[in-house]
Amino acid sequence: MSRPLVIGSRGSRLALWQAGWARDRLEAAGRAVRIETIRTSGDRLGDAPLPLLGGQGLFVKEIEEALLRGDVDIAVHSMKDLPTTQPGGLVVTCVPERADARDLLLARGARTLRALPTGSIVGTGSPRRACQVLAVRPDLAVRDLRGNVETRVRKWEGGDYDAIILAAAGVARLGLDLPAAPLGLDQMLPAVGQGALAIETRADDADARAALAGMHHPPTAAAVAAERAFLRGLGGGCRAPIAAFAEVEGATIRLRGLAADVAGRRQVTGESRGSSGAAEEIGLALARDLLARGAADLLPRAPTPPADAA
Repeated sequence: MSRPLVIGSRGSRLALWQAGWARDRLEAAGRAVRIETIRTSGDRLGDAPLPLLGGQGLFVKEIEEALLRGDVDIAVHSMKDLPTTQPGGLVVTCVPERADARDLLLARGARTLRALPTGSIVGTGSPRRACQVLAVRPDLAVRDLRGNVETRVRKWEGGDYDAIILAAAGVARLGLDLPAAPLGLDQMLPAVGQGALAIETRADDADARAALAGMHHPPTAAAVAAERAFLRGLGGGCRAPIAAFAEVEGATIRLRGLAADVAGRRQVTGESRGSSGAAEEIGLALARDLLARGAADLLPRAPTPPADAA
């Protein structure tokens, strides 16, 4: 008889939804599963500005430590929270099919950035989102906004902000009915891995890896691998807003990428295509292209980007 599997998860409503999604599929396949809630550094920091505290990795470190100790068997992360390299002994075993990778604009009386009144206050804690907002509308006022999805929505409802930006996948997973409009990729490229989940195990845990095999979605895995290679090629945790989105079209990957300064005054963008079997090479090639065209000048001058909130 196979052993029960333990999933490690943050305690937020969205993280528990994600862990529950994986649990339900494992149980449907006949495995006994329970979820262990783990408080991460990012959770303990509360409303402290993430760019000043290390950004990406804050929401996964303690869960990965529990995985390495054997306290849990599986970790379910938002892919965009996961650093581009894993600790020795851990692997991303499963990448399920991606949800909507776009961002949403939640605003009163406007469904596009261009329709917002002059001087509108836009809330986001993401330098990636802020720079792209300002590139389209430099007249807008971008203000920092932190907290879980529900907290940010309450602040918008309370009038603290005229508009806020949220990840479509997080809103859908929470089942929220909001008067929000998706932002096209021409206005807002998503964070690397946005909309995708990363299910991590110990590299030597053949049982857990086999149990997850049926949930793996190779096209999503290839697209995300290209995006993460692009981020890694630009320096991984480099200090500038970076965005990317890849999609698999038949046997081909199309990758779009962006690096910018936080003020939105300068952006370097590009696109790369190639075989879906060469995802990492495509991402690294686009990173080299952007660096050669001036992205290197942008990277040292901005604060470290946090892992985007949903």
